[in-house]
Amino acid sequence: MVKPMKVEGFIASLRNAETIGDLLKILSKKGPVVELDEQKFLIVVEGDFEGRKFWTEINGEVANQALGDAMLNSSSFPFKCKRPYTGGNAIFVNFDDIEVERFLISYRDSDYGIFYLVEKGEAKKITNEEYEKLKEEMREFKIKSISEEQMNMMGAFFG
Repeated sequence: MVKPMKVEGFIASLRNAETIGDLLKILSKKGPVVELDEQKFLIVVEGDFEGRKFWTEINGEVANQALGDAMLNSSSFPFKCKRPYTGGNAIFVNFDDIEVERFLISYRDSDYGIFYLVEKGEAKKITNEEYEKLKEEMREFKIKSISEEQMNMMGAFFG
């Protein structure tokens, strides 16, 4: 079930993390698909927690690689956690831009992960073993990227 909330509330919850375990627990409670202001988003989170990296994977690939140019079309919100030298970015990918109905997503660090199978907009928690097995079955993750017209406009804007 997608839980409605506001972007600010989601970011504020991430800021409350005092350990990387807390951060992953918060992400586990929220899930990878959230409704913000009556719009569905896929949540991608990446950053550094006191020198320990954390990231999101889609179908086994680091999310910013899987999303490619579509990252430019997504909203990104930096956040800092309670500890010094901790924080990252929460990236909100409009669910309407995702062109596949079934994919895997995981929130990870070097030792731990939270794994989901997303089907038709609903996320179901799965085990690491299920995630590893299902990775082989997944079709390529496709998302609408920026159109050529949008790229030309950005080129004109950035000179």
